[in-house]
Amino acid sequence: MGTALLYHEDMTAARLLWDDPQCAIETPERLTAALERLRRRGLERRCLRLAAREASEAELGLVHSPEYVALVRGTEALDVEALRELSAQYDAVYFHPSTYHCARLAAGAALQLVDAVLTGAAHNGLALVRPPGHHSQRAAANGFCVFNNVALAAKHAKQSYGLHRAPSISSRMTPGELGVGHGPFLGPHSGSGAWPGVLYFSWHRYEYRHFWPFLRESDADAVGRGRGLGFTVNLPWNQVGMGNADYLAAFLHVLLPLAFEFDPELVLVSAGFDSAIGDPEGQMQATPECFAHLTQLLLALAGGRVCAVLEGGYHLESLAESVCMTVQALLGDPAPPLPGTLVPCRRYGERGEGRWAGRRPHPTLPRSALESIQSVRAAQAPHWASLQHQEATLCLPPGVVRQEEAAPQEEAEAWARPHGALAQGEALTVLGKVLCLVDRILDGQVGSGITAIPAPALAATLDVSIRRGLFHGAQRLLCVAVGQLDRPPDLADDGRTLWLNFRDEQAAALSVFHVSVPLPGATGGFLSCVLGLVLPLAYGFQPDLVLVVLGPAHGLQDPQAALLVTLLRGPAGGRVLALVEEEPKPQLAGILARVLHGEAPPSLGPFSAASPEFTQALGHLRGQLEVHWKMLQVAGEAGDTVLS
Repeated sequence: MGTALLYHEDMTAARLLWDDPQCAIETPERLTAALERLRRRGLERRCLRLAAREASEAELGLVHSPEYVALVRGTEALDVEALRELSAQYDAVYFHPSTYHCARLAAGAALQLVDAVLTGAAHNGLALVRPPGHHSQRAAANGFCVFNNVALAAKHAKQSYGLHRAPSISSRMTPGELGVGHGPFLGPHSGSGAWPGVLYFSWHRYEYRHFWPFLRESDADAVGRGRGLGFTVNLPWNQVGMGNADYLAAFLHVLLPLAFEFDPELVLVSAGFDSAIGDPEGQMQATPECFAHLTQLLLALAGGRVCAVLEGGYHLESLAESVCMTVQALLGDPAPPLPGTLVPCRRYGERGEGRWAGRRPHPTLPRSALESIQSVRAAQAPHWASLQHQEATLCLPPGVVRQEEAAPQEEAEAWARPHGALAQGEALTVLGKVLCLVDRILDGQVGSGITAIPAPALAATLDVSIRRGLFHGAQRLLCVAVGQLDRPPDLADDGRTLWLNFRDEQAAALSVFHVSVPLPGATGGFLSCVLGLVLPLAYGFQPDLVLVVLGPAHGLQDPQAALLVTLLRGPAGGRVLALVEEEPKPQLAGILARVLHGEAPPSLGPFSAASPEFTQALGHLRGQLEVHWKMLQVAGEAGDTVLS
C-alpha cells in the first residue's frame, strides 16, 4: 500500500470561452502546474498512479437530481452563446462543451480514490481534479463547481462500504476548506442538517457574512439540526491575512479534539488551496509548508486513511507548491519547518509573512483568529465532551534507526563519567547507540530514532542525550518526559530547552521552560493535554530536536504513546528521538518505530471524558503559560469583540 495519485489529462479541456473576470482564475493550468511540480520533485513516481474514470449517471444521482445531471449533459451540444447564457443563470460558473466529461472525471476520481483506500489498494491519496466540487448543490452549479465530488465520495463510502463514521471529516484546510468560500452540501443547509455518520468541519472566509457566498449558515453558531446537531462545525474567518499559526491553532483547539472524540473510519478532505499565500481569492497567508503539517495531523486519524480531493487554489506557484507539500505528507515524509514565529492573530496586523511575499490584511475588519476559535468552541461545547469543562477554565529523508550503530566506546565513556549508572556493561553500550542517533538525526542523515534502554539507566541516558543534542548544535531542544523522571538538575532556563513532564503530581508551571502536568487517565484528558498543551507549546517553541521519554510508570496505553510520538513529528520536521524502557512493554518500541517511519497510529478507542478537576487544573496551567506561549491562546482580548 502507498499513496494514490489520481489524474486524467482530459480534465484540462474545459476552459472559459468568453470574457468574465470573476471566472478567469479557474484555468486548466491549475492542474498542469501542480502535476509538473510533482514530477519535477520526483513525487509522482513515488505514488500509485491511477487514471481517473468517469462517474456514472447513477453515481452522480447519489447526491444530484436527475434533471440537473441531464442539464449538464446537455451542455455538450451547446454553442458558445448558449453556454454563456446558461452559465449566467448560476453564480460564478462557466460551462464548456467538455464540462460534462471533465466533471464526471473529477467525480469519478473521488469515488475511485475512496475505493482504492477502503479496499486496501492504497493507504491514502490525492485526486488532482477540476472542476472543483464543494460549492455545487443538488440541482445547481455554483462557484466554479459542477458536481460535488467530496459529497459523492461520502455517500459512496457509506453505501458501498457500510462505514458508520465516514466520511467523517470534510475538512477544508483553507479559509473555506482548504478553500475560501463555505461549501454547502454537507453543511447545516444541506436539507437534513447533516448526513448521519458525517462530521463536517469547514473553515472559510466569512467577514460577518460580507464574503461570498453570504450565507448566515456559515457562522459558528450553525451547528446542524436534528440528528446532525453538533456534527456541523463552522469556523468563520472574519478578516483576511490568516497565517500558519491561525490554521494550526484551529486544528489543535477545534478540529482535532472533536475528530479524535468522533473516532472516524475515513477522512475526506476538500483540499482547496486558496488560503495559500498570494491567492487572489483567499487573501490569506498560509505558506505551503503549513499544508504538510495539517495533512500530517490528519493522518493521525482513521488509521491514516485520508482521501484528499483538489478544490480551489488560484495562485499557480502557491497551488503547485502546496500540492507537493500535501503529497509529501501523505507519503510519510517529515513536514518541513514553518517559517517565522508562530503567534495566532489577536488583533489586526499581528502575523508574520515568512519567506513568501503576501497580501496585507484588510484594515477595516479587526476581529481576530482567536475570537473565531473561541466562538466555535463555545458553540460546539454543548455537543462534545472533549470541549466541555474547558470553556469555564480557559480565559530530511524519512528513516528510523533502531540501535544499529554506536559511537566509539571511549567517546561513550567520556560522556558517561558523571553518571555511575552508565559506566559499564549494557548501559554503556546503549549510550553509545544513543549518542550516534542524536548526531545522525541532527546531521540529517536519518529522520528519527528509537532506543530501548535498561530502566536503571534511563534518567542518566536522558541527561546525556540532552547535553549531547545541545553540544551538537541544537538551538532548541524539547523534552517530553512521561513517568517518574526528574528534570536534570543543571538544565538551565535559558530558552534552549523546554521540559514537559507528565507525572503523578499537581500541574505546575515551575518556569516558562519547565512544566509539570499530571498524568491523564481518561482518553479525553490525554487528548486535552496533547492537543491543548503539548502541541501548542511545541509549535511555539519550534525545536530542532524532540526527545520523547517513556519512563517508570508512564501509564500510557500503547495507542496513546504512538499518537504522542506521531504528533510530535510535526514541530521538529520529523526529528524525534524516543527513549523507551525495555520493560515491561518490549512491544512498544516496535509500535513507535513504525509511527516514526510514517505509519498511522492505532485508534485510541472509545472516547472517555476527563474529570472536571483535571480539566480545571489543565486550564489553570494554560492560563499561567499563555502569556508567554501564544499558541496556547484560544480567545481574543475582551475589548476586541465585535458584534455582527
